[in-house]
Amino acid sequence: MRLNRLDLNLLVALDALLTEQSITRAADRIHLSQPATSGALARLREYFDDELLVRVGSQMRPTPLGESLAAPVHNILMQIQATVERGVEFAPSECERTFKFLVSDYTASTLTTHVAKHLATVAPKMKLEFLAPFNSPWESLEQGEVDFLIMPLHVLSKDHPQQKVYNEDFVCVGWEQNPVIQKGFITEDEYQALGHVGVRFGSNRAPSQDQVMLRDMYNVEPNIEIITSTFGSIPRYIEGTQRISTVYRHLAELWTQYHPVKLATMPYDLPKVVWGIQWHKYRDRDPAVQWLRKTIIKIAQERFDYHE
Repeated sequence: MRLNRLDLNLLVALDALLTEQSITRAADRIHLSQPATSGALARLREYFDDELLVRVGSQMRPTPLGESLAAPVHNILMQIQATVERGVEFAPSECERTFKFLVSDYTASTLTTHVAKHLATVAPKMKLEFLAPFNSPWESLEQGEVDFLIMPLHVLSKDHPQQKVYNEDFVCVGWEQNPVIQKGFITEDEYQALGHVGVRFGSNRAPSQDQVMLRDMYNVEPNIEIITSTFGSIPRYIEGTQRISTVYRHLAELWTQYHPVKLATMPYDLPKVVWGIQWHKYRDRDPAVQWLRKTIIKIAQERFDYHE
């Protein structure tokens, strides 16, 4: 398709070049050779009568025109893709698409493993890719690099559709032979005196929800002796020690099946965290996205016993 002498395929190349700001990475993104991608950039420069990307030191940066084109070109391509996918008849058992998610290892342990197991039966040709969230997960959704975010509802973007999935609350967890844990509850003095294992995320080391709530609601800063980047490593750091950790209840209950740990009631009343799922606004009417979203929510609400 040509629009005033512009091959639509060149817009795909332009989107990749402006997103990646690298001919090598853009070529990988659109499955072209580097020479072909360089040729596409040359034709784009001729069409727009602008360099679009220029080298600054060892990196490539967009020109003012290139920068102004980035968002509209990307949105146009996403709308075209969404329109095409919406028009295709959808049958879960025959769907061969790949769907990408941004989820923490907490969500992977408690929810998406069960989703994957269910899909192995009802949508066996569907492929799933689970990526760890980082500093700005919303950018990956905005750019169409992922299909779904599953995160606490209050941190999801206001620019795209979202839906509540389930509620989750907090408990303390510790080594089953820890005498403080054995009695099933922890006092405020014990909570503040004991060493904690905490989780922080991304390169900016963002604290977990429990840490934020404790600080904002009770002005409490736990004595964190161990910081890890994944929930799944916490049991190994508390086994054989007097350390404790504050984690989501369903994850802690799962750990008791595989680790010598035990749950205890927290001394602070923290509100439940509402988790949500989000998808791109241009894919809101994509039948495959609709079906997968409803399937995930149904599985989650059965497991987490969520009610409005």
